[in-house]
Amino acid sequence: AMPFHKVAPEKLSQSVVRQIEELILRGILRPGERLPSERDLADKLGVSRPSLREAIGELAEAGLLTSKAGSGVFVAEVLGSAFSPALVRLFATHEEAVFDYIAFRRDMEGLAAERAARLGSETDLRVIDTIFRKMEAAHLKRDPTDEAQLDAAFHMSIIDASHNVVMLHMLRSMFDLLRDGVFYNRQVMFRNRTTREQLLDQHRAMNDAVQARDPVAARAAVEAHLTYVEQAFIDQMRAEKHEMIARKIDVKWGINTRVTDILRDRDLLPMFRQAGLVHVSLGTE
Repeated sequence: AMPFHKVAPEKLSQSVVRQIEELILRGILRPGERLPSERDLADKLGVSRPSLREAIGELAEAGLLTSKAGSGVFVAEVLGSAFSPALVRLFATHEEAVFDYIAFRRDMEGLAAERAARLGSETDLRVIDTIFRKMEAAHLKRDPTDEAQLDAAFHMSIIDASHNVVMLHMLRSMFDLLRDGVFYNRQVMFRNRTTREQLLDQHRAMNDAVQARDPVAARAAVEAHLTYVEQAFIDQMRAEKHEMIARKIDVKWGINTRVTDILRDRDLLPMFRQAGLVHVSLGTE
């Protein structure tokens, strides 16, 4: 016998549950976002308030929504971290993790930009363009904090437009690590005038390619941008090491000291090698 069975009518609350689940899955409702008031949400969904309460209770039990007394109902922090706290600490203290992180982003965001150019809706593309226009305005104000925040929002808008929910949630979780400064401080890059100009031009190229629906150019623009970020980070690390060495020399030796004497300092020599200032050991007198 064929395995058919009678279809039971679906409760209204179940329809509400599935709709809210879909909005969370698609990233439209974001972690920490407050839902409309019970009355407004019931009106929007066209259901009774008791049916809505039942749905919210089920979603809260599933860990997707959370209620805060006197504040309302919020989307739970469903993303969490893609990595354990112990691994995050390793990322923060080992430079090689930064380069793997950038390489991962280059691959994933390049694919996201390619998909956004092909699959993004007109609304998606308007959101991307709107954020870029805000980046231009922030650039004129020379506010590195604002620019860094809009930089992250711009990249996430392209990822949103890729319409891949796994990629969306994975990269959002990784952007949280970047926002928290685990890998590097983006604001430092936006304090340098030359770097700021180049970063804006790179984001303009990304936006132009997506708006033109050119997948190849969109991917190439993202990859070029993140390759530049990688080199900028290398330059930043080198400059910080040189500054640290200069301070140590100033404290220990003062300004009227021969270079050869400084280079023979056994405490400073490992730092010189790490910074790429010397490549061989110097003999002692």
